[in-house]
Amino acid sequence: MTDSSSVARRSGPGRPTHREVYERLQVQVEELRENMGGLPLPEEAADIWRGLWYEEAHHSTALEGNTLVLKQVEQLLAEGRAVGNKDLNDYLEVKGYGDAAEWVYSQALRPLGLGQHQQIVTLTEVREIHRVALAPVWEVSPHPNATQAETPGSYRQHDIRPFPGGMTPMSWPLVDAEMTEWARHVNSLDPAVLTFPEALASAHCRFEQIHPFLDGNGRTGRLVLNLVLVRLGFPPAIIYKRDRDRYLRALRRADDGVPAPLGAMLARAVLDSLYRFVLPAVAGPARLVPLEALASTEVSEVALRGAASRGRLQATRGSDGRWRSSRRWVDEYLASRYRRT
Repeated sequence: MTDSSSVARRSGPGRPTHREVYERLQVQVEELRENMGGLPLPEEAADIWRGLWYEEAHHSTALEGNTLVLKQVEQLLAEGRAVGNKDLNDYLEVKGYGDAAEWVYSQALRPLGLGQHQQIVTLTEVREIHRVALAPVWEVSPHPNATQAETPGSYRQHDIRPFPGGMTPMSWPLVDAEMTEWARHVNSLDPAVLTFPEALASAHCRFEQIHPFLDGNGRTGRLVLNLVLVRLGFPPAIIYKRDRDRYLRALRRADDGVPAPLGAMLARAVLDSLYRFVLPAVAGPARLVPLEALASTEVSEVALRGAASRGRLQATRGSDGRWRSSRRWVDEYLASRYRRT
């Protein structure tokens, strides 16, 4: 259970408190639902989902040591071409992850964000995600310690050594029962609660503590995390490879019973996906959106905020203290700026 002091704790010098990050996420997702109809359907906004798909497949596999660069990932997933001279397993890892992520994103199609079974997630889906993500590599290079009963999509029947400086996966005979309890907990999550990101962080950490599979638990855990998010109407969270150390530290804190750092990290990752991929594509030229969603290579968020505060950019400041403008107003501001220049 998270107390109010952990929710209010600052995540770094000058950075918003965890509560402020959670409040921002709550406001932005509510605006997405009420003003823009929620997450776009994949066939309505293919470019949005394609950008997220490439980024997640690249960064999530890179967290585990995959060496493909983003351009190689894009060509592999878009064209089915293995470009470069990397190890075959690297290509197969990305292909499997990309296939699994594509299915996860398709779940944004479901009414009310839930599957036909009206649950956020089922254990059958968890095992299927693992099977799809791991099968391509497994067919070429199976885990050396795997038995016939430990193929992709099946729970492990081996104990796993404790991780250096981190958590200790539970004994394998307990995995089945613990996963059943984990699913019950995930299906009771309430996205309307302010501390939802911390509850999500705890569930993500618990999955890694159980470590249900012999291999691929990190990749599967992040895919399942995003299945939960899109089913509940949130954009997916991408953990970037540059943040690997911070992500692992936050997981260790959650393992010690302090989910706030991981919760704040996940909340920021969802907001980043919202600002970078979703809002710019679905807002339309006249829709008011946060300035973060209007920043570009041509003009930064800081410059937009300064222009708004000086009255140069037409914008409104909401009760939450955040500036909002529209693509049309930003275009007008840029045009006037060029005229002044």
